[in-house]
Order: sequence, then structure tokens, then C-alpha cells
Amino acid sequence: MRNKILLASLMCASMLTATVHAEPLGGLAFSETTPHSSSMTMKDDFTIVGDQDLMAMDAINSNGVVSAIIEIPTGTSAKWEVSKEDTNAVYWEYKNDAPRVVNYLGYPGNYGAIPGTDLPKEMGGDGDPLDVIVLGQAIPRGEIVDVRVIGVLKMLDGGEQDDKLIAVLTQGSPFANVESMTQLDSEFPGVSQIIDIWFANYKGPDGGMEGLGFEDAESALAVLEAAAENFSTP
Repeated sequence: MRNKILLASLMCASMLTATVHAEPLGGLAFSETTPHSSSMTMKDDFTIVGDQDLMAMDAINSNGVVSAIIEIPTGTSAKWEVSKEDTNAVYWEYKNDAPRVVNYLGYPGNYGAIPGTDLPKEMGGDGDPLDVIVLGQAIPRGEIVDVRVIGVLKMLDGGEQDDKLIAVLTQGSPFANVESMTQLDSEFPGVSQIIDIWFANYKGPDGGMEGLGFEDAESALAVLEAAAENFSTP
């Protein structure tokens, strides 16, 4: 019995040692453990590339389902985004000469962009594709998923409008049947508060993020439609 206890202790110590010596890229983000879409390949440690122009897709397809490009899977902290120079690629953003990692808890949902959208500052956006957080289990980076938009978190980033669409996966998720923020709050108490608190604080106490509250799906879809129309306008 004593030998069995000693062997178990040694195995446990060995596992802890392996964990301690894991080498993260960027300080907090275990890049090699985060899967990417099977339709994309690793160009290097900081870039995945596919054959499809991600921004050439329609934001809303013919049956009314919204598409979302997943840049940051749920629970991860490395800040990836669709490349503006090569829209077939998703890359690890650089800031201060280093890969950017969010110095906070991992993202509370899959974070990404809505293809075929562009909302300039004069329309209340930031000139980039619309941001979206997709509630549900982690989705591989670079995947394109069908989502249902249920609301929008109105935010200011350094005094400028920086709203986040709130969406759910339409299948294979506990949130798949949610159609509104009211339903989300009723069936999954605390989730909207977690999202609100996370975005207000993930850049730190002096990060300039300010939450202005949630609006419903109708308001969110109006923003989405305006951004899609603006993208297609020459």
C-alpha cells in the first residue's frame, strides 16, 4: 500500500511539473492548444489562411441567418482578427511589438466579426466589420458559423462608439433556442451581466471602456442591416 501511495505521489508531481513548464506564446495564450478551422492552414505561428475571402460573404444569407467569423474562441485570450490586408487570413494582432494577449479572464464567448459589414464613425461604428460575441461552446478559430442575433451591448471605447452584437449559435448549443435578451436573462440568469462586466473591464481600470446597457434584437438587426448596406455601397 505504501508503495502505491508513493507511486501515485510521484505521478502527480510529474504531471504538475509538466504543467508548470508549459511554455505559453504571448504570456497567457497557449496558442498551440487552440484549434483552427479545418478549411484553413497555419501560414506561421501568427497567421491562418484559407481559400475563401472572408469578407466577401453576405452578412445575412437568403434564409435570414446571420454569418459570423470566429476570431477568438470562448475562454481564450490571444487577440486574433481578420486581416485587412488579406481577407483570406486571420492573424494574431501585434501591439507594442508583441502578439496581443488580453490581460484578463478569457473571452466569455466566441468573439468575431460579421462578414460584409462596415459601420463608419459617422454612423456610430468604428470603421471596421461589426463585432459580435457568440454565446456557446468554443468554436475553432477561423470557422464561419450561423448565428442568431439577440441584442447589442452599447459601449464606448475611449469615448467612441464601439457596440458589440450579442448572438447565439443556432444549433448544438444550450443557447440555440434563445431569441431575445429577455429570454436569455430568464433562462440563463447572470450571463448578460457577465458579458457587460467583462467588456467594461478587460482593458483594465483605465482602459476607457464604458458600458451603456443592452438593446434588443430589433435594434441590433437595424445596426447590422445598416452596416451591410454601407459595405455594399461603392
